Formats: sequence, structure tokens, C-alpha cells
Amino acid sequence: MKPSHLAVTAQGLSLAGLLWPGRARWRLPAALTAGAAALLAVGAALGVAGARAQGRHLTPHVEPPAGSPLLTTGPYRLSRNPIYAGLIVAAAGFAVLRRRVEPLVAFAALAATLHVKTGMEEQALRARFGDEYDAYSARTPRLLGLPR
Repeated sequence: MKPSHLAVTAQGLSLAGLLWPGRARWRLPAALTAGAAALLAVGAALGVAGARAQGRHLTPHVEPPAGSPLLTTGPYRLSRNPIYAGLIVAAAGFAVLRRRVEPLVAFAALAATLHVKTGMEEQALRARFGDEYDAYSARTPRLLGLPR
């Protein structure tokens, strides 16, 4: 199996791990609950915005589909990987709200997987778009941040 396919599989398993069954194990203060819910909402919105911008070119794989453009506007102006950034932020909030150890471990696995997958995707984008991608990556954060 190709490393990129392993990354997609690991991402799916990590996301599934967030849904580990069972009751909550501890209580959360109201402020932490509100903060985690806000992370979930903001992350979901960012991820959906990134996915919508991809349109018919959206794929779980690291190689960009043939004919897909390099996106540099909308959510891709704030992050080279808004879908991954959104997944990480939303998953953090969701894992905290689950109030169990297993979803927190799944979140850590997801973050590590997306770190590796992002590097693989950047190599593929650099191979496809060359100097255009290099210029874009020089001015746009990998995951989150303000444009440079």
C-alpha cells in the first residue's frame, strides 16, 4: 500500500476513534465546555469552507486531481490546508466535549496523521505547481495564522 493511502486510512481511523463509545468520565467547567464547543464550531466552519472551495476537485488523497487549480483565495488565503486545520480544531473541541481518554488519544493520532499527510501533500503540490506553490507557501501559513 502506498504511503499516501496509509495516511488516508490512518486519518479515517483517527476520526472514527473520536466516536469511541461510552459515557463521559468527568465533568467540565462551563467555560471549558463553551470553549470546546466554540472550537468545534469554528473548526467545522473552516473545514467546510475549505472543502467547498475545492468543489469537484475535493479528494481525500494527497495528490491533486488532474486539472485542479492551485487555490490561493478564500480560506486558502488564511491557510494552505484549511480542511486539515479545521479538522484539527474541530476534533480538539469534540474530543474535549466527549470527556473520555480515548477520543483525546484519537485526536492526538489525528493531529499526527494530518501533520504527516500535510507534508506529503505539500510535496505533491510543489511537484505540480513548482514556483507558484513556493511563492504561495512563502506568504501563507501551513495550518493557521495571519497572511504574511
